[in-house]
Amino acid sequence: MAKEITSREQDYSQWYNDIVLKSGLADYTAVRGCMVIKPYGFALWENMRDTLDKKFKETGHQNAYFPLFIPKSFLSKEAAHVEGFAKECAVVTHYRLMNDPDGGGIVVDPNAKLEEELIVRPTSETIIWNSYKTWIQSYRDLPLLINQWANVVRWEMRTRLFLRTAEFLWQEGHTAHATAQEAIDETKLILDIYADFVENYMALPVIKGVKTPNERFAGAVDTYCIEALMQDGKALQAGTSHFLGQNFAKAFDVKFSDKDNKLEYVWATSWGVSTRLVGALVMAHSDDEGLILPPKIAPIQVVIVPIYKGDEQLAMISEKADIIVKELKALGISVKYDKSENSRPGWKFAEYEMKGVPVRVAIGARDLEKNLVEVARRDTKEKTSVDINGISEYIKTLLEDIQLNIYNKAKQYRDDHITKVDTWDEFVNILDNKAGFVSAHWDGSAETEDKIKELTKATIRCIPLNNLQEEGKCILTGKASTQRVLFARAY
Repeated sequence: MAKEITSREQDYSQWYNDIVLKSGLADYTAVRGCMVIKPYGFALWENMRDTLDKKFKETGHQNAYFPLFIPKSFLSKEAAHVEGFAKECAVVTHYRLMNDPDGGGIVVDPNAKLEEELIVRPTSETIIWNSYKTWIQSYRDLPLLINQWANVVRWEMRTRLFLRTAEFLWQEGHTAHATAQEAIDETKLILDIYADFVENYMALPVIKGVKTPNERFAGAVDTYCIEALMQDGKALQAGTSHFLGQNFAKAFDVKFSDKDNKLEYVWATSWGVSTRLVGALVMAHSDDEGLILPPKIAPIQVVIVPIYKGDEQLAMISEKADIIVKELKALGISVKYDKSENSRPGWKFAEYEMKGVPVRVAIGARDLEKNLVEVARRDTKEKTSVDINGISEYIKTLLEDIQLNIYNKAKQYRDDHITKVDTWDEFVNILDNKAGFVSAHWDGSAETEDKIKELTKATIRCIPLNNLQEEGKCILTGKASTQRVLFARAY
């Protein structure tokens, strides 16, 4: 099966597509730019979703659901917002089909034109704030902490499975607060939740930062982000949390009476992560043999494969395997015992390696006579003979070690690919020959930022939150600068 995967060195883009398709995460469809998330891929997304959902609820957020369709007039109420999304919107203009009277099949009924076109949501700020207008009257109604799990549509011209599709799944939080500081605190709280999840569950190190005005979310005052690095040296925005100020409250006239009975506009945030994280997981950890999944979010953490001849040996192995399965499940470990007869053990080994199952246990009749089983870990491919007594505790510890090892490997790569430069020639050389994050001075102007992007296709990924003040000169203009920012080519 591994021979069917293009190597990373040969063609990284094709390698990524091969992994996604052959591991059973997703597939193409007849709808341009859209994908099918297959059961294994959806199980992975469910694990990610459920973990985040629990974290949101622990911090006081509640789930709700808002309409898929947004009246066109709503988008036009916030100028920066509509400008940011206008080119990506799918528009519903009619509500009925009919048989073509000339025999041309099904056509749109010209008499079923909508009075006002509906936008298939690219994001939900406008429809949600229209509702908040009736929900919020007093300071007693605040804070309002709402999240929704939904699909959105952004009419991308160039798509790639999970990373950029016309339709994708995500969560979007939308909160309302009595003061600016409360809203800013909320924005940073969510950023910390995202960073904790991506680092401690996805085993992917991130840099927390704030976007430049050029890169902000349309309609935001500030956009906070977490940036990750993929194995090809390109950056990927893994999550964003936006401080919206009072922009949407003013656009939809959402006011509240404060404790002094004075009317004030509320302060807002919005924040989200999407199925793009599945793509990040693939690109950050996998190898030329298939997926490598962190145990904490792997759909199957352990697979047990019997090696036997005849029903008698299978029965003996299954008796022991069933005990191990029961013990592992009691420890909260997801396990599959694959005794299917339609594939040989070698084929199963390759299949589960392709799917990135963290631990494989092979139980053979001869080893069982010695109370031994073979345990193989996916991340390093090391194999060890382990006494069957205490195997469950051994696997529990092993899963923890695999999780840490995957993170440390990604962090080492990330750290090795953060390069400080002080001149334009150094900057271009690193981008072309090493890639990764480039730490450099920038004069703070949008014009310089645009020019650097035009010349190199590199963007400012973020201004790191832990930035230190440092006097320097902009790599392009030579103008004074007080801090470094992180540039990279990105997905």
